[in-house]
Amino acid sequence: MSNNVLFAGSPWSAFSGPNLGYVMEQYDLFLQNPAEVEPELAALFQQFGSPFVEGSEAVVTEGAANVQSGNIKKIFAAVQLADAIRSYGHLAADIYPLKDRKLDSSRIELSTYDLTDADLAAMPASLFFNNAPASVINGKQAVDYLRSIYTGKIAYEYDHVADGERQWIQEQIESGAIKRNLTTEEKKVLLDRLTRVEDFEKFIHKTFVGQKRFSIEGLDTLVVLLDEIVKAADEKKMNYMQIGMAHRGRLNVLTHVVNKPYDMMFADFAHVPNDYFFPKDGSLEISKGWTGDVKYHMGATHTKKSGLKVKLAYNPSHLEVVSPVITGSTRAAQEDTTKPGRPVHDPSKALAVLVHGDAAFAGEGIVQEVFNYANTTGFTTGGSIHIISNNMIGFTTEHYDSRSTKYSSDVAKGYGIPVIHVNADDTEAVVQVARLAFQYREIFGKDILIDLIGYRRFGHNETDDPTVTNPLTYQIVTKHPTVRAIYGQQLVQEGVVTEDQVKKLDDDVYAEMQKSYDHVKEVGAEKGHFEIEMPEAVKNEYPEVETGLAKEDIQQINDDLLAWPESFNPQNKLAKILKKRVEALETDKIDWGHAETLAFGAILRDGNPIRITGQDAERGTFSQRHLVLHDKDNGQEYTPLHHITDAKASFAVHNSPLTETGIVGFEYGYNLENDKALTIWEGQFGDFANMAQVMFDNFISSARSKWGQKSGLVLLLPNAMEGQGPEHSSARIERYLQLSAENNWIVANVSNAGNYFHLLRRQAKMLGTEAMRPLVITSPKSLLRHPLAAASLEQLANGKFEEVIEQPGLGTNAKKVERIILASGKVTIDLADRVQNGEGYDNLHIVRVEQLYPFPTQKLADIIAKYPNAKEIVWVQEEPRNQGPWKYALEYLLELADGKKVKYVGRPEMSSTSEGDMDSHKIAQAKVIDEALAK
Repeated sequence: MSNNVLFAGSPWSAFSGPNLGYVMEQYDLFLQNPAEVEPELAALFQQFGSPFVEGSEAVVTEGAANVQSGNIKKIFAAVQLADAIRSYGHLAADIYPLKDRKLDSSRIELSTYDLTDADLAAMPASLFFNNAPASVINGKQAVDYLRSIYTGKIAYEYDHVADGERQWIQEQIESGAIKRNLTTEEKKVLLDRLTRVEDFEKFIHKTFVGQKRFSIEGLDTLVVLLDEIVKAADEKKMNYMQIGMAHRGRLNVLTHVVNKPYDMMFADFAHVPNDYFFPKDGSLEISKGWTGDVKYHMGATHTKKSGLKVKLAYNPSHLEVVSPVITGSTRAAQEDTTKPGRPVHDPSKALAVLVHGDAAFAGEGIVQEVFNYANTTGFTTGGSIHIISNNMIGFTTEHYDSRSTKYSSDVAKGYGIPVIHVNADDTEAVVQVARLAFQYREIFGKDILIDLIGYRRFGHNETDDPTVTNPLTYQIVTKHPTVRAIYGQQLVQEGVVTEDQVKKLDDDVYAEMQKSYDHVKEVGAEKGHFEIEMPEAVKNEYPEVETGLAKEDIQQINDDLLAWPESFNPQNKLAKILKKRVEALETDKIDWGHAETLAFGAILRDGNPIRITGQDAERGTFSQRHLVLHDKDNGQEYTPLHHITDAKASFAVHNSPLTETGIVGFEYGYNLENDKALTIWEGQFGDFANMAQVMFDNFISSARSKWGQKSGLVLLLPNAMEGQGPEHSSARIERYLQLSAENNWIVANVSNAGNYFHLLRRQAKMLGTEAMRPLVITSPKSLLRHPLAAASLEQLANGKFEEVIEQPGLGTNAKKVERIILASGKVTIDLADRVQNGEGYDNLHIVRVEQLYPFPTQKLADIIAKYPNAKEIVWVQEEPRNQGPWKYALEYLLELADGKKVKYVGRPEMSSTSEGDMDSHKIAQAKVIDEALAK
C-alpha cells in the first residue's frame, strides 16, 4: 500500500463498536509482532499510528454506524481501491485523442477487491479523502468521484514524489482546485487562438505547396498551454520566460506565442527579407547570421507591455540539445552578478520551459543530463516546466520500437518529477494543467512534466506520406476532427457561440492571413532581396587591448588571495603551497594556477563577473587551482576571490556533475544571456569534451554565422602526451581547427603562464562587444608547475598576449640558422628543456605558435624573413601525424616556406591518440625530440 490516501485526520474515525475494538486489538498485536498483522492494517498503523482516542472512545463520524456490522476487510479493500485509483487511474484515463491505445482498468475495478456498490455506499466519504465536494457523502460517491478525476482527460503520476509534494498535488486534484471555470469571453479567446493556430498551418499548406514546416497540427493546444504559462509568469511579474523546443510546431509558437507577425513569417516562405516587416514598436528581437538557417531553427524574443520577455531559443535539428542551453540562459537571467562575492540567485526572475518530442525525450541522453543537474547548487533554475509535445510517433517509428517503457515520460519519474498526462484535444483541460504545473514550480522549486498527448496530422514533414509506414494510424487521423472543430462544437452546444460565428471567425482569420501575404508580395516586388554580410568586427582579428596591470595592483590582489580569516584553518599542506605565492612574485616563479587566479582578480576589478565550472573546477583536476578553501577542522568553505579589493562583479565556481554535453550547453547558454561574464568550462581531461561534440559543432562554432548569436565562452581542455594512455592525452585539437573559419573563435595552445594571464584578460575585455568570440584553450597538465612555463611579475605587469614566442637563446646568429622549428604547446617546453641556453644549436631556431587559429601567418613570416639561409621549416608535434595541428597548419606552412622544405616531425599516423603505457610513451616522445633537434 502506498501513502497516497489522505484521510480526515486519520482513518480511525471510520471505525466504531466491534470494528473499532478489533482494530485496537490488532494494534496491540502490531506493537508486539507486526508480522502477525494483516499487511494492509499494518500499513495503516505505520502511517497513522494508534487507533486509540485519548480520554474517550473513538469519535464516530457520520455514516460510521453503518460500518459496524460490515466486514472489516471490506474497509481495507476500499482503502486499497482508492489508493489504486490514485496510482493506476492513468492506465484507464481518456488521454488518447485517437482512442487507439488499449486502456487498462483491471487495477481499479470493484471486483478486483471483492467489493460491491452496496459495500461502498455503507462507508463514509471521509474514509477516502479530505475536502470532498459537498455532494460526495458515502464511499460509493467517493469512488465515483475519484474515478472521474483520475481517469478523465487528465491523468496523473505522482506516487514517486516526496511526501509533502505528493500531498499538495493530491489536494489540488481532489479538492477541485485545479479546475477553472472559464468565462464566456475566455472561451471565445481560446476559440480564436485555436482558429489562428489551425489556419496558419492551412494557409502555409495551401500557399507554399511542398515546403517543409513541421506543423503543429494534432497538438494545436501546445500554443494554448504555452499561452497559459506566459500569463502565469506575467502575473508573477517575472522578467523572462525562455522556451526551448525542436522544430515541430516551432513556426506556430514563433507566430502566436512569441508574436512574430504573419507577414514576417510569410516573408520567410516567400524568400523576401523579413526585416521589412519588423514591428515598429521594437517589441520583437531577432538576430541573424550571414549564412542563415532554415526557418524552423530560428528563434526570437518578444517583450510584452508588462516587460516580460518571452524568448524562443535558436536550435539546430539535434532536438533535445537546446535544453541545457535554455537552462543556462535562464540561470543567467536569474542572477545578479553586479556585486562582489557570490552572484545573487533569484529563481522568481525567470522561467525555463522545455518542449520535447516524445521519441526524443525517451531516446536522447541529454534529457537525463538536464534532469540530473536540475537541483544541484550551481545549475538549478528553481524548476523547469517540461512539456512533451507527444504525437505518439517518432519520424516513422511506432512507440514499441522507440522505447522500452509504457510512456515516453517515464524517465522523469526516476528524478522524483510529477507527470501530468493530458489529452491534447481537450482545450480546457490543457489550461488547467498549465496552471497546476506553474504553481507546483512556484511552491516547490522543482521540475514538473506535462505529457501533452495528441497525434501528427501529416507525416514527419509535409512532403512525407505517412500511410506508407503507419497505415492504420492514418486511417484514424484522416477521419478525426481538429481540436478547433471539437472546441467550436463544444462552445456551440454550450450556447457560447453559434455555428455561423465559428465559421465567420475561421473565414476572417484566413482572410487576415491572405492580406498579410499579399502585402509581402507587394513589398518583395518593390524592394527585392538583400544579403546579410559578416560584421566588420568579426572579419577582423581581435584588436590590441591593454591587458597589463600595475605591479602594486597585482601585489594587492595577491595579498587579498592569501588573507583568509584568522579563525579559518586550511589544510597544512595546502596552506604551505598557497603561502609560496607570497614569494612567487619576487622570485618570478608564478605558476599556472597562480597566474590564472591573479587574472581572475584583475578581471573582477574591471567589472566582469566570472563563472567557472567543471568536474573538479574548485580544486582543479591536477590540484593546481584551489579557488575554494576548506577548513580542516569543520569543513567550512572560504573563497578568496570573493574578497578582492575594489572588485566590481561576482565570482562563482562550481564543481559540475559528470555531464559534458549538458554542462557545456548550460555554460554556453549562460554566456549568451550574460555576455559580460567570463564564462569558463573546464574538461577534467581535454578529450572528455568529445562527449559534447554536438555543442561545439552546432552552437559554439557556428551560431554566430547561422543565427547571429555572440558568445565569448572559454573552454579549458587539458592536453599533452604524458604517458597517461590514449584517453588522457589529446584534447583532439584537430577537431576544433577543422571547425575554424570566418574568425568564429580563437584556438590557443599556450605554453607560458604569463601568456595565459594575458589571454584571459584579453578575452574578458572583448566580452559584450561585436568582436567577442569563443576561446578554445588546450590547457596544460605537467606544465602547470614546470619552471620553464612560469611567469614573472614583469611579464604580468607590462606584457601582452603573444601569438608567437621565439625561444630565448636561439637564432642569435641569423646567418647560421638553417632550420626553423615551429611547434605548439607542451612539446615546445620539451624542446626548450633540451636546448637550454641554446649552446650548440646555432643551426636552428624554435618558434612557439601560441595561437593556432587565427593562424599568425604574418608574425611568422616576419620571423622567418630574418633568417635568409634557412633551408627548411619543420613542424614538430607530439600528436600522431593524422591528428593534432599538422594537417591544419600545412597549408599555411607551404605559403610561408617560399621554396623552403616543409617537414613533419612527430608520431606516425595512429588510430589511437597515444601509447598506452609510460615506458612506450617515453621512447616515442624522446624520438620526436631527437629527430627535431638532430644536426
